[in-house]
Amino acid sequence: MLWPLVIAGLGALVLSAAGGLLTEIGPWYRDLRKPSWQPPNWLFGPAWTLILGLAAWSAALAWTHARTEGERSLILTLFLINAAFHLLWTPLFFKFRRPDWALLEVPLLWLTIAVLVGVLAPISPLASALLLPYLGWVAFAAWLNLTIVRLNRPFHPSQAPAPAPNPPSPVAPPP
Repeated sequence: MLWPLVIAGLGALVLSAAGGLLTEIGPWYRDLRKPSWQPPNWLFGPAWTLILGLAAWSAALAWTHARTEGERSLILTLFLINAAFHLLWTPLFFKFRRPDWALLEVPLLWLTIAVLVGVLAPISPLASALLLPYLGWVAFAAWLNLTIVRLNRPFHPSQAPAPAPNPPSPVAPPP
């Protein structure tokens, strides 16, 4: 059980670090209208750390309790799909400044967690249960995302950060 836990823990660490690096709390985000019930910004880091730690434990338990290579392959595939959707939400919301696009993506993230909960239940009930806080937090985040979209829409490409200017060409154009 040690190696699966180490590998899953490293995966959770990578997801946490990537999420932190992709989250830009700048003037654009601060200026968004947010509901009064939104948790303080400082709470999101510890919440995601705990949730991803539980998900890593879940992955290691499921891997260890899987009876066949087919089950292990399915577990790995589902966690990798979940990681991809997990990583996608943050740049949609923060980098591209499109909470409306993030809102379209978040049900897919939630669905990957729900599928994991269902698939893992017969393999390891504890592994399945460890994902329930993740499922609940993403449901809450979706509600928050929806509320932010409703309070701030419409969003459009002009709100996205401007692309970096092209450097001048070292070759002079022909006369």
